[in-house]
Amino acid sequence: MITQDSWLLIDDDAAFLQVLQRALSRQGIEATATHCHSEAFHAMEAQVFRKCVLDLNLAGESGLQLLPELLAKQPALEILVLTGYGSIATAVEAVRRGAVNYLCKPVTVRQLMSGFEALTKVPELREEPPSVEEMEREHIQRVLNEHDGNVSATARALHMHRRTLQRKLQKHSRWRN
Repeated sequence: MITQDSWLLIDDDAAFLQVLQRALSRQGIEATATHCHSEAFHAMEAQVFRKCVLDLNLAGESGLQLLPELLAKQPALEILVLTGYGSIATAVEAVRRGAVNYLCKPVTVRQLMSGFEALTKVPELREEPPSVEEMEREHIQRVLNEHDGNVSATARALHMHRRTLQRKLQKHSRWRN
């Protein structure tokens, strides 16, 4: 069953999901909140969604990896990617994988709604340059995406021990919050 405004929310931040779901409800939008890919796929088996808000970093899982899987399950789904740290590289990769837009957190419900309307909008980037840690995180994320999420292959490509990369990925997931 598809309703006029049925949204799927995928984010590992429970507080953010609750606030967003409540705000969308006030706008007359039915939203189903999920915290990981398995919950999202379970929800998609029960309902067809029109729009999806997908966090880029899902507690160690990559939203970019999940994006094509969501579209394979529901090809008409419009997916907007959210991230705490915007970069041109991840914005381009998100759109290449099927996202209709890419926005940086924090966002308002109005910005989300207009994000679906402005499908060709260039993401807003911060004025100050990224920190070394942010650049490292973006580089690791790009190489991880190039290797389809394979941590061992990514570690080899970065000339880094696999356990060191895993620690950095865990640290990066904590930076997001």
